[in-house]
Amino acid sequence: MKIKTWLLITFFIVMVLPITGAYGLYVWINAYYQDKNFAEYFEKWTELNQVKSVLENPVHYKKNADTKEIEALTNNQLAITLYSKSGLLLYSSIPLRLEYESRDSVFKGLYELKQNYNAFTYKEPVYQDGDLLGVYKIQLVRTDWIKGVESRSWLVIASSILLFLLIYFAAMMLLNRKLNRPLHELMRQMRAFAKGEHVESNLVARKDEIGELAQTFLAMQDEIETARAHLKAEQQQKELMIASISHDLKTPLTAIQAYAESLQGKALSEELQDEYRQIILTKSETMKHMLEDLLMYTLLQSTSYNLELVAVDGAEFFEMALSDYDQLCEDQGFMLEVTCDIEGMYAVHPKQLQRVVDNLMSNAWRYGAEGTTIGLAALNTGKCPTGFFDFVKPALKKQEGMYIIVQNSGQGINKEDIDKLFEPMYQADTARTKAGERGTGLGLNIAKQIIEKHGGTVELVSREGNGTAVLCWLPPFKGEI
Repeated sequence: MKIKTWLLITFFIVMVLPITGAYGLYVWINAYYQDKNFAEYFEKWTELNQVKSVLENPVHYKKNADTKEIEALTNNQLAITLYSKSGLLLYSSIPLRLEYESRDSVFKGLYELKQNYNAFTYKEPVYQDGDLLGVYKIQLVRTDWIKGVESRSWLVIASSILLFLLIYFAAMMLLNRKLNRPLHELMRQMRAFAKGEHVESNLVARKDEIGELAQTFLAMQDEIETARAHLKAEQQQKELMIASISHDLKTPLTAIQAYAESLQGKALSEELQDEYRQIILTKSETMKHMLEDLLMYTLLQSTSYNLELVAVDGAEFFEMALSDYDQLCEDQGFMLEVTCDIEGMYAVHPKQLQRVVDNLMSNAWRYGAEGTTIGLAALNTGKCPTGFFDFVKPALKKQEGMYIIVQNSGQGINKEDIDKLFEPMYQADTARTKAGERGTGLGLNIAKQIIEKHGGTVELVSREGNGTAVLCWLPPFKGEI
């Protein structure tokens, strides 16, 4: 049962039970009073009849009459008052009685046995030969009644207090069982989790809000533990990356130092000096690219870093982006086949998208078989350039936008390595690379992050013994950046 429903029901019961108990006590006491009144009424009539015979004597209604007989009848349970027919007080056993009452007051309520809280009252006129002599008034104190009322009043008070305490402690026990203990248990589990312990909660079996809260807590625990594991893996990866790049930087730096020291000597020929200078420049360029890759990877990892895209004409931009690779390919020992068939507008970051093409071309040179042709294409979806592998076309599944495709021939990549290639610092077997060259292992990951920040996707397809192709898809420009 939901806690809200349970609280409403409990509140209703706590409100109704005292009222029901009070009503039960009222009914019980009222029934007792009615029975008592009925018996007492006839008892008082019997007492009245014993007194009336004396009070009906006309002698008592004369001035200065002897009242000894009347006084003998009175006691602390019975009071007698005599009035003349004009309302003058003739006798009263009650001290401080008024000596005169109005005629209307005296003659009001004759022959009625009136029942008040503390006494019964009876008034009756006295006649002699048809003449009115006066009126007597008898008051019978209800001592037993008052004592009974007082005792039952205390009983009602005690019963009410007991009922209240029973309801109070029952409600406290239920609240402790339903709310307090589960909440303390949940707080204990949260503190244990805060100390780094893994928590298994049995509160999830509850079908109320605390069960839902426990489920939410466990889901949060799983998310936090996953995030912690991810952060730990990232930290380890960063440490490995720094150690790896530091090691990779050490090799060209050592070579630069060695060749620079050799250049300080005077025994080198001009030809050898030029060769050493060229090696120093090459090694410096290698170090520069490694540091740029590390800087770009760190920048792309930042959640606050966003590419500022601009709208460009596809045909013009990609024609320019794919140019100027012919000489570089020739220097690396490859032939290049470029295809550019683009229509429409695209939102791009020109510098970063050029970095993507550079990284993909560098990988093609590094892992391609020397003397083969590298394919470089930019084309709208639905088009496939000639000269590309037959396994490339089935991978071009998008219905809109455009593809950037870089293909190289070589040994290819097995299926186990394809997904791992986009992980930072992962590199294929260096035996597959051209002359065992080694990079930072960040190029494909950087290219993937840049394309994804453009709203696109990156996919790598390969067949062992044939070669590899990287497919970068970009969405079309829809008027908003």
